[in-house]
Amino acid sequence: MTDASWTRSGQTASFTDQYLLSAFGAVLVVLLFFAPELVNPGLLFIIGMTLIQSVFALSWNLLFGYTGLASFGHAGFYAIGAYFTGASLRYGFPLPFVVTLLVAGILGALVAYGIGIVALKRLTGIFLAVLTVALTEALGKIIGFTPALGEQDGLGNIPRPIINLGVTCLDLTHSNAYYRFLLIACLLIIGGLWWVIHSRLGRTFRAIREDADRARFIGIDVARYRVISFMISGGTAALAGALSAPWTRIVTLDQVNWLASTQPMLNSLLGGFTSFWGPVVGSVVFTSINYWTRNYPGLSEMLVGGVLVVIILVAPTGVLGILGKLRARLLKGGRA
Repeated sequence: MTDASWTRSGQTASFTDQYLLSAFGAVLVVLLFFAPELVNPGLLFIIGMTLIQSVFALSWNLLFGYTGLASFGHAGFYAIGAYFTGASLRYGFPLPFVVTLLVAGILGALVAYGIGIVALKRLTGIFLAVLTVALTEALGKIIGFTPALGEQDGLGNIPRPIINLGVTCLDLTHSNAYYRFLLIACLLIIGGLWWVIHSRLGRTFRAIREDADRARFIGIDVARYRVISFMISGGTAALAGALSAPWTRIVTLDQVNWLASTQPMLNSLLGGFTSFWGPVVGSVVFTSINYWTRNYPGLSEMLVGGVLVVIILVAPTGVLGILGKLRARLLKGGRA
């Protein structure tokens, strides 16, 4: 087969892949929308948490996979959104629910700005990662001594909202209704992150990740764009936490520690941090392992650990990296 034929067949395969992926995505969204009629309430709750964890992992991967910065304390941003939204609903703040979500995201972004403007000009790598862990642990201590936030017991009995649209009200108090709101909100956030990654801003982030010195040499304000990335990542993590509070109806200190911060890292590494969809795939794989091994205590941790070891040794680009290599071999075999 000539090079020109290979090129044409490669382009045809690419168009076919895009068509198939688009069709798969559309079918998946339809299935997720009608999930309340297709699965039991327990499985619906797990699907909702997977959506939230996907957004959380995408927020972390924007920082690590696209800007080259590591945060080991990302749970702090998640907790800011969760506690603010939980307190807003629990104590009846005079804010529409959508505004509450936006304020939660802005709070997360402002805290990220405060950290970034001080730390990112001086620290990167492991030092920044350790600093974020320390700040998250400090946040946990502050919450633990705040009676209004439930101290060590957490904030429970969080009501689900009713959104006043003027001519009518959108009642989200039922789990099915809130699930559909959660699905639409997560899709909008994921769409927003997709736009950021594929925009000029995302290309600037990748240039900094590849070589910060060279990016600085060609005129990119590296410190400024790192702060912007940190703000978008922190705000998105806070939004994920804000959406989780009405879904779980309880917020506890378990969400504000370094162990909680490892979840988006594991999901991103499992699915593939070099791909936009890697954290989403990792969240689904991780949740599936936990679900199918729920009757065998300790087995899920062993399986996830084993899968991670295999992926790190065989395919550091995660599950999507393995699938990409298999596809390339199949195409190569077909052309031979």
